[in-house]
Amino acid sequence: MEWYLPVIWAALIGTAVVMYVILDGFDLGIGILFPFARNETERGQMMRSVAPLWDGNETWLVLGGGGLWVAFPKAYAVVMPAMYLPVIVMLLALVFRGVAFEFRTVSRSKTWLSVAFMVGSTVAAFVQGVILGGLIQGVQVRDGVYAGGPFDWATPFAFLCGLSLVAGYGLLGATWLAMKTEGPVAERARGQAKLLLLAVLVFMTAVSLWTPLAQPRIAERWFSLPNFYFLWPVPLITALTAYLAWHWIETGREVPPFLATIALFLLGFLGLVISNFPYLVPPSLTVWDTAAAPASQIFMLLGTLFLLPIILGYIGFIYWLFRGKVREGESYH
Repeated sequence: MEWYLPVIWAALIGTAVVMYVILDGFDLGIGILFPFARNETERGQMMRSVAPLWDGNETWLVLGGGGLWVAFPKAYAVVMPAMYLPVIVMLLALVFRGVAFEFRTVSRSKTWLSVAFMVGSTVAAFVQGVILGGLIQGVQVRDGVYAGGPFDWATPFAFLCGLSLVAGYGLLGATWLAMKTEGPVAERARGQAKLLLLAVLVFMTAVSLWTPLAQPRIAERWFSLPNFYFLWPVPLITALTAYLAWHWIETGREVPPFLATIALFLLGFLGLVISNFPYLVPPSLTVWDTAAAPASQIFMLLGTLFLLPIILGYIGFIYWLFRGKVREGESYH
């Protein structure tokens, strides 16, 4: 049981990260697309499409961060000093985004709040990608503690990952608007989705080529035999999913492009797991190296398994309750 506990917790934290990326991704994407709205009415329609949903999405961010702290304290003690600055910037950007979202309902002049919403969403998305890129490229660890500098994360690869996530969240936001709204907002979102899908494919290809070239451990994982025979379907399925997403956008479908975009994110996450597991802090600390005492993991696991169905049930209920389209002229005031 002690051997499996870290794997179970790694799966829970991975689930929390995926849920956050998908659920908060499309409302961050709406903020990224905010500058392209033609007027305040369209911006209000865009915000109304996520108004009942957005503020519960940070639950998954808390679960992921809290789970890392509780279940893998040694990893938390390394990751936080390594990524302290981008984590602080991300949290401040999310605060700006949230404040702007709520204050727009009572403000007479919405210009600066719209700018704060756009900037907060874009910066949060970019910095999340930078953090991911910083972890993928590796963290310097010596004697179980962080041994690098405060700006080791600031590399071209990390910035590429940041731009990739901005494009990905933008694609999620565009396909969400095409599914959830009507009128000019939905029509424009379909055109934006096609451009962003191309950008996402370019970024995915660049990251997929860069990582094995820069990291021999990742190249060995993907291209050594017999691994290659089992893993080649992953990029093939990704390409097929992208083709279907493009086809569904072209033909005016509403729900399938959004689901296909989610599938692209899931396939990207699968690629990251294949490349890095069992390392929680690449390239040196595994889930077993950084795991807390089994008694602590079991205690927290019992509480998490009790609360997780409640959280999922609440999310499902909210999405069902506020189903349907936001029509042209409907706004969030």
